[in-house]
Amino acid sequence: MPPRFAPPTEHPTPITILGEDQLDAWLATRTEAVATWVRTNGFKARLGQHLIVSDNAGNMSEVLFGWGHPATRARGRFHFAAARTVLPQGVYCLHSGLPADDLNAAALGWLMAGYRFERYRDTSTDLPMLVAPEGVNKDRLEAEAAGAFLTLDLINTPTNDMGPQQLEDAFCALAAEFEARCSVVRGDDLLAENLPLIHAVGRAAAQAPRLLDMTWGRDGHPTVTLVGKGVCFDTGGLNLKPGASMGLMKKDMGGAATVLGLARIIMALGLPIRLRVLVPAVENAVSGNSYRPGDVLISRKGLSIEVNNTDAEGRLVLADALALADEEAPDYLFCMATLTGAARVALGPDLVPFYTGSDSLSHAIARAGRRARDPVWRMPFWDPYEAMLEPDIADLDNAPKGGFAGSLTAALFLRRFVSQATEFAHFDIYGWTPKAAPGRPKGAAFQGARAILEALLRRLEA
Repeated sequence: MPPRFAPPTEHPTPITILGEDQLDAWLATRTEAVATWVRTNGFKARLGQHLIVSDNAGNMSEVLFGWGHPATRARGRFHFAAARTVLPQGVYCLHSGLPADDLNAAALGWLMAGYRFERYRDTSTDLPMLVAPEGVNKDRLEAEAAGAFLTLDLINTPTNDMGPQQLEDAFCALAAEFEARCSVVRGDDLLAENLPLIHAVGRAAAQAPRLLDMTWGRDGHPTVTLVGKGVCFDTGGLNLKPGASMGLMKKDMGGAATVLGLARIIMALGLPIRLRVLVPAVENAVSGNSYRPGDVLISRKGLSIEVNNTDAEGRLVLADALALADEEAPDYLFCMATLTGAARVALGPDLVPFYTGSDSLSHAIARAGRRARDPVWRMPFWDPYEAMLEPDIADLDNAPKGGFAGSLTAALFLRRFVSQATEFAHFDIYGWTPKAAPGRPKGAAFQGARAILEALLRRLEA
C-alpha cells in the first residue's frame, strides 16, 4: 500500500511517548486505576515497550509507548516504527514532547513500517494508521517513504525479473510519471556514443548493456546529477565469484535503485533543481565474448584501464557514466554504488562511507545524515594511495593488488573521471539490511539518499 498518513479524524486513539524518567510524573496525572493498571502490567517505559490502556467500558482509550533513555535510543533509530507492528488496526495520533528531528524520525519510521514486498507472495494485512503529527512536513515524509519503497522494491526483485531491460522499464516509468525527459543508449550504440566500458562489462549478457539518462527541472536552477551503479547481477565475470558470494548479487544494482528513489523524492516535492540521473544498466555475465583479465580498455575520458579482475566491474561502468556527467560541470555530482566489500569490513552494513574532496559538502552531508537518521561517515580521498592505481602498461588498474584500502582505492579510481563538477561525492553503500529492525525490514535498504536530500534542502534554503 502507498505510504500515507491517515486523514484527520475526530476520534483517533492517542499514543503517548514516555521516557523512563517521565513515567512517574505522567502517572501522577492519571487516576489511581490507570496507575495501577500500568504498574500491574510492568510498563516501565523501556524503549519499545507498549501498553494499551482501557477506559471503564473496556475500550482502548490510549496507548503508551516506551522511549527508554538516551543511551539505549542511540543504539538504533526509527524506534517508534515498532508500534505499527504491534497495535490493533485503527487510527492513532501521537502525543509527545519530542524534538523536531526525533518527531520526524518517528513519523517517517511509522510509514516505513508499512513496507511489504509482495510481488511473489501476498502478505498484506490491514495496518494501523497514524494522523500526521503536528509540526512535521506531511508531504515530504510521504514522498520520502514512497521513494524508499521504490528503491526497496527494485532491489528486492530478483534478476530474472529485474535485468537491464526491466531496470530500464522502471527508469522510464518514473520519468514518465513526472514528465521528465528520458533517453537510452543500448548495445553496440554504446560504442558509437563513446561509452566503451559500459559495453565491455555488459556485452556477454543475454540482455544488452545500456545507459539510462533522465533529465528533469528548469534550466537556471542548481544542477544536480545522480549516477547509480546498475549491475543487475554480478557473477564476477571470468573471475567468477564462489557460489556463496553470489547469493545477494541481485542487489548489485542498489546504487541505481537508490538514485531512482532519491530522484522520485526530488521530483515529487518539485524542488528547484535541474536534475539529471544516469544509470549504466548491465549484467556482468560469462560467455565467449566476456571481457578478460589482462584486457586494456579505453574509457570515455581517454584513460586506459588494465583489467586485473573482472569482478571489479562496477567502477568501470561508473567511470564512463561519471565522465559523461562531468562534461556538463554540474553543481553537485553524487555517485551511489554497492561497490566494495571493503566498505562493509570497515563500517559494517548500516553505516555508509562517503568520499568527497569538499569539506563544506562533507560537513553538510554529515549533519544532514544525523538529522535525517540516515547514518553516513566521511572517508578520505587519500592521495598517497593514488600510486596503487597505476599499473605498468595502462593509466589505471581496476583492481589493485595487495588487498589493502579497497574502498578508498575504488573511490580514488572514480575520482579520476571527475574534474569539472563543482562538488562531487561518492557513496559506497551496502543496500541491504541483514537483520530486521524497526522501520527497516530484512532485505533491501535505502541508504544515503535522505542524507543527500537533507543536505540539498538546507543548501537550497540558505
